Amino acid sequence: MDRRQEQRLLFANLITANAGIPAGSEIAAAFASTPRENFLGPPPWKIFARSGYVETNSDDPAVLYQDVVVSLGFDRHLNNGQPTLHAICLAALAPKKGERVVHVGAGTGYYTALLAKLVGDTGTIDAYEIEPELARRARNNLAEFPQVTVHACSGAEGPLPMCDVLYVNAGATAPLLVWLDALRLNGRLLFPLEPAMEPGAMLLITRQAEEAFSARFLVQAQFVPCIGAQDEKMTHRLAQAFRNGNWSKVKSLHRNDAPDDSCWCSGPGWWLSMN
Repeated sequence: MDRRQEQRLLFANLITANAGIPAGSEIAAAFASTPRENFLGPPPWKIFARSGYVETNSDDPAVLYQDVVVSLGFDRHLNNGQPTLHAICLAALAPKKGERVVHVGAGTGYYTALLAKLVGDTGTIDAYEIEPELARRARNNLAEFPQVTVHACSGAEGPLPMCDVLYVNAGATAPLLVWLDALRLNGRLLFPLEPAMEPGAMLLITRQAEEAFSARFLVQAQFVPCIGAQDEKMTHRLAQAFRNGNWSKVKSLHRNDAPDDSCWCSGPGWWLSMN
């Protein structure tokens, strides 16, 4: 094992341990076998910090094998996201060999590559990236995965392929109906439900029957807004709901306009219940 492989293995083990994933997992193996630097362009890299981006003073990819958010080279805060957060999300989604995945907001394809390894050669990935240059880079970066198709268009518009896993990496103010409609029985949707430009939380929705969905929040998160999945009225409503708390008590999603007293937050045609 060379030094770079050793770095990736340590990185994978630390990331998955921080995410509460048992040692020896397929998720750890996917992180360990995927060179992050291949998806981030040439150095110097810019690492996100609270006060802004810090430019690396080294061209050694070792600086990328930390739990850090790295710029993809655009002015609009388009990043390769925090590895621990994505490890938590991948564990919750639990992609299985042979499943079909829709990945919305694929960026340059790093986490798409991890998904491809988790579903294997018999699985299928449809990766959506609305930014043309990022989609071009993702196609190049993912060329070794024949099971991946990159779509240079919005993943917030339908119809989408019917799928077992739908992973969204951009903030939305609602569980879009086009996402819910794409879920097969036992299909899992995970996305950041958040007010525009404010923190929210990762919401996991599972289709248990034709019109029955379980729902639970995983962890707090903040992503760039998903184009086509933002509504100003819902931004204010969500911000108030998160301020009121109880988001960790959400248990189910209902697709109607008749919320009851268990409602945590509601929008047109949907509401989240604490029952």
